[in-house]
Amino acid sequence: MIPVYPDFTEIDLLQRATMHSLFQQPDGISEFTFANIYLFRNSHHYRVSRLSDELLLIAGADEGKPFFMLPFGLPDETLLRQLFTDFGTMKCVSAPQAEVLAQRGCRVSEDRDNFDYLYLRQDLAELTGGKFHKKRNLIKAFVSNYSYEGRPLLEEYMPDALSVLDGWRQGRDDPGDYDAAKEGLEKAEELQLCGGVYYVDGRPVAYSLGEELMLGRSFAIHFEKAIGEYKGLWQFVNQAFASILPDKYVTINREQDLGDEGLRHAKLSYKPIDFVKKYRAILF
Repeated sequence: MIPVYPDFTEIDLLQRATMHSLFQQPDGISEFTFANIYLFRNSHHYRVSRLSDELLLIAGADEGKPFFMLPFGLPDETLLRQLFTDFGTMKCVSAPQAEVLAQRGCRVSEDRDNFDYLYLRQDLAELTGGKFHKKRNLIKAFVSNYSYEGRPLLEEYMPDALSVLDGWRQGRDDPGDYDAAKEGLEKAEELQLCGGVYYVDGRPVAYSLGEELMLGRSFAIHFEKAIGEYKGLWQFVNQAFASILPDKYVTINREQDLGDEGLRHAKLSYKPIDFVKKYRAILF
């Protein structure tokens, strides 16, 4: 049961039955799936409240700074102003929402660090043309030098994916998204996530996990982890997973770079065809 605003409740799995269908939106913002909201509920201190029968409010806080999100639409102007008064900043504002909010007297700004990168699935699967020459060479090196195998990420292979995640965590000074990624694997069936796991010489070394977006026209990679010094592994996994996705997925959403320059360079090197732009809004 989701209470009426200003009351809130924590995010829990039982809410999926109510919220999942509402998240089927054409904008394709990677944060706006039930799985993403659920898995990052602790990282962003998400809570949910009801503004109307189909209009839900998600509130949270990053580094002690409150914010709110309206994935399913905007309320009337009086209530919207109250939300800005209560929380200050609206995050994950879609492009259509940004236009309306600007007209309503809000200051709207691009949130470049959180733009989602969109790629043609066929581009990532085939890597044709001169722009992907270096990627093909790295994949060729991997295929030539290692005995490899890929498998669908079924329940029987989850322990292997978890071992990859644990190995990835051991090589880092900070936990990153470890907790969310671990729970994503453990609850993949309940959250309807799917992916692949990859092996070198029988050892699990990488996995991908995600779900569909944009009313089934796009696939979002929520988590992709790898371990070991295998030249070309990351490029191989990227292509291998794209190549097994059904043709109905026109694009692949590889989410945001969070302002990390290295990650931005890597994502740009795959030549995105577009971005899912997101904005922040405040009242003047």
